[in-house]
Amino acid sequence: MYLAEADGAAAGRGETRAAPAPKASDRWESFPYSRFSHHGRACCDIAREWVVGMDFAQLNGGDLTSGPRWLREKYKWGPSPWPIHWCEAVKRKSIDCGAHAALALEAFTGRGLTAFPAQVVQKYSEDSTEQWRGKWAEEDVSCHWLDGEHIYHEVTALLVGEDAVKIWDSSAGSWIGPRQAGGYGSLVAIRIFADGQWGGGDGLRWGERRIKPGTWVQI
Repeated sequence: MYLAEADGAAAGRGETRAAPAPKASDRWESFPYSRFSHHGRACCDIAREWVVGMDFAQLNGGDLTSGPRWLREKYKWGPSPWPIHWCEAVKRKSIDCGAHAALALEAFTGRGLTAFPAQVVQKYSEDSTEQWRGKWAEEDVSCHWLDGEHIYHEVTALLVGEDAVKIWDSSAGSWIGPRQAGGYGSLVAIRIFADGQWGGGDGLRWGERRIKPGTWVQI
């Protein structure tokens, strides 16, 4: 039986189809990834150049595809106000995941690599998210990234092959593996923003998964 015929038969019997279960990523379906503002003056140009220069100094001739761990060492993860300009971000002692991801993206592209902004949803516990909610409230910063036991988080996708990517979490200073076992801190969804030659076709390959750019993929 074709789907249309099945729908018609169900309607004739007065049956209704159950609504699809909500996804953890639904809250952030239309949420953009974070970008720094630019004053249009030398202050922000100098800040961007400083990030690239510092990254090359820290890399010290090492593997270009290694993660810029110095960002995690210099900037603690914590609340930061938005919008925020380049010249303001580099002077802070703590920054949130969006700022961390934006800096990592600048570092990777400054090395001549191809990288993309990415978003993930992770599962923690409501006790943890309530603690973070209180910390963000103390700084009078939006808690849009918290939803029950789930959190919105920003990361960076680094192209490491023709269509393969690795996912760098600058806030943690580590790579996120494509194999997720569930539990505390596990990924439940990912979205990568890519365009040009990587924006179509079968999408980008992360481990054994194919990630269609611009679309939330449930893990």
